[in-house]
Amino acid sequence: MYFRRSLRRSRTGVTLLSLAALLVSGCSAAGSTSSAGSTVVAALVALPRATPSALAPYYGQKLSWRGCGVPGFECATLKVPLDYAEPGAGDVRLAVARKKATGPGKRLGSLLVNPGGPGGSAVGYLQQYAGIGYPVGVRARYDMVAVDPRGVARSEPVECLDGRAMDTYTQTDTTPDDQRETGELVDAYKEFAEGCGAHSARLLRHVSTVEAARDMDILRAVLGDGKLTYVGASYGTFLGATYAGLFPNRVGRLVLDGAMDPSLPARRLNLDQTAGFETAFQSFAKDCVTRSDCPLGGKGTAPAKVGENLKAFFRKLDAHPIPTGDPDGRKLGEALATTGVIAAMYDESTWEQLREALTSAIKDKDGAGLLALSDSYYERDADGRYANLMAANAAVNCLDLPAAFSAPDQVEKALPSFEKASPVFGEGLAWASLNCAYWPVRPTGEPHRIEAKGAAPIVVVGTTRDPATPYRWARSLAHQLTSARLLTYEGDGHTAYGRGSACIDSAIDTYLLHGTPPRDGKRCK
Repeated sequence: MYFRRSLRRSRTGVTLLSLAALLVSGCSAAGSTSSAGSTVVAALVALPRATPSALAPYYGQKLSWRGCGVPGFECATLKVPLDYAEPGAGDVRLAVARKKATGPGKRLGSLLVNPGGPGGSAVGYLQQYAGIGYPVGVRARYDMVAVDPRGVARSEPVECLDGRAMDTYTQTDTTPDDQRETGELVDAYKEFAEGCGAHSARLLRHVSTVEAARDMDILRAVLGDGKLTYVGASYGTFLGATYAGLFPNRVGRLVLDGAMDPSLPARRLNLDQTAGFETAFQSFAKDCVTRSDCPLGGKGTAPAKVGENLKAFFRKLDAHPIPTGDPDGRKLGEALATTGVIAAMYDESTWEQLREALTSAIKDKDGAGLLALSDSYYERDADGRYANLMAANAAVNCLDLPAAFSAPDQVEKALPSFEKASPVFGEGLAWASLNCAYWPVRPTGEPHRIEAKGAAPIVVVGTTRDPATPYRWARSLAHQLTSARLLTYEGDGHTAYGRGSACIDSAIDTYLLHGTPPRDGKRCK
């Protein structure tokens, strides 16, 4: 299943996920109960305020800052315990970066940022965007800080498959037409999971969101901040909300933009997100047919017909992939084309690029444009190397939440509901939800509510036509968090801060700089 973070202005694509969001067992109230036929999930329980003596060396460490090779930024290494239940069992070394407050004005402390994923490099996000692209006033008053979560990018990355094997994996047909193709898809998921187990056995049981949130508290203390100030996007909202649930008394100013709902099981999350992509595609379709270069229909063509035309194109690619000019010989089949289209759903500024790529593929039989969108999504470079985005994404999600499906027959039974949610993407996203079924490590999390009782006001941001984190998730998280203020952006695209809405940006900047949250329910266009 697809999920996302957003590297503002640094790329069009973002990350792939098998959607999940949860807590480590033992951190929630015991059990779930049912009432009136609906499941009531337990709430995440705060950790004791006192720091356990076994963790004191981690909280008391000093960071040794050095140059990063990027002007204006410093880097350091933070040590955290591999296993919080056994702090003496070994360490994980996390990459941290910062850009000091530039002034003028009194320094407000550290502002930690996370772009989501899971699997997105927070350090990369800081250096490529947040540290230079956040509002001048925010960067003047805060040290901008990022840490790559355990298993991600520069922080002992999870590894699964090499570049050539990843090329094969990303081209695997996720809309199988028969038992043979179903078996090939299952084999691909198994090979990926086995690769992760073989290459990252030490870390694979310890990359949960709860552990990453606990790591952030150590960083907060080491930076000398009494409370955490944080902006998280997409999955970063789940990480930030988890922090608030575990350490409500240490919450400073938290912005959760493009919110996830931790109370939902994986299948429901995947189904909701499937509907979210359909909503985003409908917006693209309505815009596309007003343009002279729309390859999927002319003026007056109904969005449903645009979707049918795209599906027909995908079916042709399934039978006959087209050339791309790729030096490694990759052709554009249905899987890569679908990923390329989905990548463009995250930001309406990419719609023009998508129209051009579709035109080249449909009319000229040139798949280079859609392949480029797909490669940006997977973070594959021109030399055929992949960032560890997909590996870390699966590792976190498959640990955080029980798999959406455990076998192909369950997917087949659920296909009608997914195809109803999205006639264009439903079938592929249903089969993509199977990948955690073969994971080598058992999940440690369950669906749960996050209340964070006693926390300072938390700003939850939702976009009404967000493809990856549907607006209903923001409403749900805001309802769960006792101190939440829901801020709504009526528009397209994934997340809202820094996307051009002066109303949204002003509300968040005022909160970060002055501590005044927007009124609950504020809406911006």
